[in-house]
Amino acid sequence: MTQDVVITGIGPVTALGIGIDPLWKALEDGRTGIRRLEAFDATAWGCPFAGELPADEFSIRKIVPKHYRKATKVMCRDVELAVAAAQAATADAGLTTAGAGEGDITIPPHRMGCHIGAGLICADVNELAAALVTSQRDGAFDLHHWGREGIENLTPLWLLKYLPNMLACHVTIVHDCQGPSNTVTCWESSATLSLAESMRVIQRGAADACLTGGVESRLNVLATWRQECAGRIVTATTEDDPATLVRPFEPDAAGTVLGEGGGILVLESRDHAQARGAEIKAVISGMACTQSIDDNVLTAASAEAIGEAISLALSQADLEAVDLDAVVPMGLGITAIDTGEQGGIEAALGDHAAAIPKVLVTPATGNCCAGHGATQLAVAVQCIASQRLPGAAADLSHVLVITASQGGQNTATILSRGIAS
Repeated sequence: MTQDVVITGIGPVTALGIGIDPLWKALEDGRTGIRRLEAFDATAWGCPFAGELPADEFSIRKIVPKHYRKATKVMCRDVELAVAAAQAATADAGLTTAGAGEGDITIPPHRMGCHIGAGLICADVNELAAALVTSQRDGAFDLHHWGREGIENLTPLWLLKYLPNMLACHVTIVHDCQGPSNTVTCWESSATLSLAESMRVIQRGAADACLTGGVESRLNVLATWRQECAGRIVTATTEDDPATLVRPFEPDAAGTVLGEGGGILVLESRDHAQARGAEIKAVISGMACTQSIDDNVLTAASAEAIGEAISLALSQADLEAVDLDAVVPMGLGITAIDTGEQGGIEAALGDHAAAIPKVLVTPATGNCCAGHGATQLAVAVQCIASQRLPGAAADLSHVLVITASQGGQNTATILSRGIAS
């Protein structure tokens, strides 16, 4: 790397709340945010639980600037969560932007980029069905009528609610980020791949800072059903304890639980962060990506490809396996994926794999899909900044974060203490 890229702000948004504090406290206490799903009636489904942000704890209109509240009408849930995460991240970094803080703007807009991972957003079923039913003819759906007239029953701005790039669109408008911007849609690796793009943008001098990460909510009928059909969701009843549903790396692991959220992080060049007196919470010392070519990436992960990503990240960081102090894996509780992760860790770290502690996020948040890597990154940053693993003090110099997506994209990110050069 030609220039250190550092993390100065973290803004996770999960079922436990907005910002790192509620998430970290839950991890310290061993609590979960997984609970009965309220977004729709899931009592007849295989799993009635999810990592859902309580409705009474979240109002996007209270988060966006007053002049932008009208735009919330065309924000789907994913966009709302991304805007909330960006607000939390900029506040945590001590940044004043067009949409956060008062006083002079910290970073010139043209020097601020934005890269956000997103999912292929499913439309709200009720909203879509209300338009589709107008094209019912004699008990059957009339496609020709839909094309001629029925589609006009959707609001004219309907599509702008559900395009994946609308997360970055609204965040860049709110915070006036005029630098390089992009959207990555690679499932659980979306957020970490977005971090990689932001890192490269800063390294080549195209921006001084970037908002980066990922957010997704798959807590709607269509998206949840697809995950159930893929065999990824644990089977449960309303009588089960949600705290025990997701059991990563355990012999009796039976699947994962969906969550919503993710997070945004503030990345800056070290020189820029130091010049403005920012707290450097962590340094990105190594980052590598690989692609699995297995046929079953929906429900399994490639140990070989994950191990290669870890080895490449270690090489880039000029570190040995024994230098790693902790790992934040996906740990979805899907046996074949957990096995691939564990196999990759063992392949890359050798004997050190048995000793390195794992920090598990999914049992507390559920799988936040495109946002999951951002939640993992935020927790890893908090570990380094606080010099703690959840529940215990620790001497942490380097923490590894692993993702392995449903599309087969794998990432390994090594975060180091801010004093690293």
